[in-house]
Amino acid sequence: MIDYSRSALELELEAKITDFIRDQVIPYEHDPRILPHGPSDDLRRELQAKARAAGLLVPHLPQAYGGQGLNHRQTATVFRAAGYSLLGPVAMNLMAPDEGNMYLLDQVGTPEQKAHFLRPLATGDKRSAFFMTEPGGGAGSDPSLLATTARRDGNHWVVNGRKWLITGAEGAGIGIVMAKTETAATLFLIELPHPGVVIERVLNTIDRTMPGGHAVVRFDDVRVTTDQILGEIEGGFTAAQIRLAPARLTHCMRWWGAANRAHAIAIDYAYHRQGFGKALIDHEGVGFMLADNEIDLHQSLLTIDHAAWVLDQHGPLKEDTAVSGRAKVAVSEALFRVADRSVQVMGGAGVTDDSPVQQIFCDIRAFRIYDGPSEVHRWSIAKRIKATIRNRQG
Repeated sequence: MIDYSRSALELELEAKITDFIRDQVIPYEHDPRILPHGPSDDLRRELQAKARAAGLLVPHLPQAYGGQGLNHRQTATVFRAAGYSLLGPVAMNLMAPDEGNMYLLDQVGTPEQKAHFLRPLATGDKRSAFFMTEPGGGAGSDPSLLATTARRDGNHWVVNGRKWLITGAEGAGIGIVMAKTETAATLFLIELPHPGVVIERVLNTIDRTMPGGHAVVRFDDVRVTTDQILGEIEGGFTAAQIRLAPARLTHCMRWWGAANRAHAIAIDYAYHRQGFGKALIDHEGVGFMLADNEIDLHQSLLTIDHAAWVLDQHGPLKEDTAVSGRAKVAVSEALFRVADRSVQVMGGAGVTDDSPVQQIFCDIRAFRIYDGPSEVHRWSIAKRIKATIRNRQG
């Protein structure tokens, strides 16, 4: 039987986070240190100091790293509360890509790798980047096109290639790099900055929530040792899936909080704004949009909780957890509808930066693409449908 009831710890954390976001994080939303490519590291450190003082830094991590040891279903409640401000996940050190990289290191890292790479991520002393996506004909939604290579040279591997749309690369202190070794992919840990890791440029994108933005990066004869391999040699795709399946869901959790914020602001606007003799909320067209927001938010919450429960039961490598792909499509598109309606309800006010609704809209629009576009997940789901029919027919 599926149990979605909230634990006492979960409810306590949700209440504390709600107060923390309202009282200490939201006042920073117009801080000039929020730059076109995301919050500056100075702002990030200042916010994380406040979260640390409140006992709310990395609540999702095991207790050994300062967290509360939450499972995925409990994490959903906490991340939704943190996401109510676009700065909330940054403040609590549970923003992508660091959150996913911390999870991967905890799952497959050696004790030495955890001490050297995971711990400074958990404390917020360093940021990280996950170097997988490539430009041109390289790997994107199709990882089999991986073009970055790692050539064995004694006890070393020499990495060459280009990556792009690498979140947080500028200013990162730790990198996880996917490269093709002899016949398959391998993940390597590297310390940054590195003379052979060249940031060619930081792309201008519609989202600006993640520190460091999204960069184009070149690897020029980057030498790494065998003990910098994360997971197994040529086990890169498997290790990446351990990271990506939960990461799709944690994105959904954070963006649910942001969409809920946009909806709340739209409700307040519609309640107070007058037009044609009555409040906007009393016009059927506006009221129906707000009602549809409530429906999409509720269905998304149930989808997230179910997918998180499945992940807790089966782990990220079991076939049943393909539910994370279905959840990512359903939730990203539903939350985009919520953000879009919120902008529409607010009219001209919705497209200004006087409120966070405009930026929430932009960031959630990008969410429909990263961690796999909706179309790629639908294609994968369709393949499974066909395979199921073939198996039934013997």
